[in-house]
Amino acid sequence: MRLGPDTLAHLPADVGTCPYDRDAQKIGIVHFGIGAFHRAHQAWYTDCAMAAGDRDWGICGVSLRSPDVARQLNPQGGLYTLTERQGDAAQTRVIGAVREVLYAPDQAGAVVTRLADPACHIASFTVTEKGYARGQDGGLDLAAARSSFYPLLAQGLAERRARGLGGLTLLSCDNLAENGRVLARLMEQWLAAEMPEMVEWFTRECRVPSTMIDRIVPRSGPQDLAELEQRLGMSDAGAVFTERFSQWVIEDDFVGPRPQWENHGVELVDDVAPFETAKLRMLNGAHSLLAYCGLEAGYTYVHEAVANPRLAALAERLMRDEAIPTITAAPGQDLAAYAGQLMQRFADPALMHRLDQIAMDGTQKIPQRWLDTAAELVRRGQPFDAIATGFAAWVWHLADGRFVDDPYGEELHTLAAEKGSPALVARCFGPCPKAAALWPRYEHLAATMLRQAPPS
Repeated sequence: MRLGPDTLAHLPADVGTCPYDRDAQKIGIVHFGIGAFHRAHQAWYTDCAMAAGDRDWGICGVSLRSPDVARQLNPQGGLYTLTERQGDAAQTRVIGAVREVLYAPDQAGAVVTRLADPACHIASFTVTEKGYARGQDGGLDLAAARSSFYPLLAQGLAERRARGLGGLTLLSCDNLAENGRVLARLMEQWLAAEMPEMVEWFTRECRVPSTMIDRIVPRSGPQDLAELEQRLGMSDAGAVFTERFSQWVIEDDFVGPRPQWENHGVELVDDVAPFETAKLRMLNGAHSLLAYCGLEAGYTYVHEAVANPRLAALAERLMRDEAIPTITAAPGQDLAAYAGQLMQRFADPALMHRLDQIAMDGTQKIPQRWLDTAAELVRRGQPFDAIATGFAAWVWHLADGRFVDDPYGEELHTLAAEKGSPALVARCFGPCPKAAALWPRYEHLAATMLRQAPPS
């Protein structure tokens, strides 16, 4: 037996189910990149809102690269379970917010139709840093953008304009500094190149608020799914597992209606920047440090790495001594308490968060997680020993090659393995004789990164 609308009645009594009429809900959100994080975060918040009485916020998920999620969820009517874990405790409930999943390469027309539907008010995104198709100068790489969401979104907006409908709120939920402003700028660049007649309409009719998202969502493993199946008495191909903690901070700038997310813990603010900067430089920065140093030390999971006193001290130093001094906190935002809370979350063995998952796409993550902090510390004449240690472990990670999953992975593995740190640093920071540097804005950090990090 498999989870689905017809099998809900067979679930154990301690598994929560969505209390609203799903078939009566229109689709109000089109979400690009419907992976585990979205299902554990934005879809969960939206499900909470509809369970409390909000209407017509069903989600159409869009997969850009793989049909896997469509194959997992569509046979289940979009239903899946969310299991929150903390210590030895686990609580499971069925999430009903997702109504369908479209595989964009085969169903582009259906995606555009959903975007152009009068019931749709929000297009949201968890496409990872590389999904925004930024070039090395930070602008849009038009060639790469053709296989991302830009063509579909532009066609959907053009159809709305042609039909006399208003614009959409575009809600980036990815780990990018000023993600709303970045998305707005890149979308305008796409329209200027491909649909110049749409630029003025887009800037007038659409809104692109910045957001900060925080919830640790490990990749679901076979053992997780097998144990859940035994507990449920049925299989769930789309199950996700997460921690109890969740945070979503959104700039309060919407063009039309939205779910009443704020009734379920979402913070609507005038300025997301302090929350976003703290998340990127503290949580994400420490995560990447633990990932590369932990893999080098032979660990598999975050809780194993943070149980090592040396690595725990490095993570604490990165957050408290390096990141916090560079962050201007919002009123009431206690960064020292946040650091302590993060260490507790990292140490929870229930999450089984894999280091190699965090280590993916380092070239896309390192600038906002480490280099922005390092650049500010250099400006102040202060050291960044923990970040330098993490960077040295990233170089090891590339040279080792076993866990590398990165858009530039093959090239950088060869550089690190055959030519060592100087060639790798030149390729990343510049000057690089054969290609444009990956991170040219941070060239002044190259010499420091080349030096051996001091012992912790």
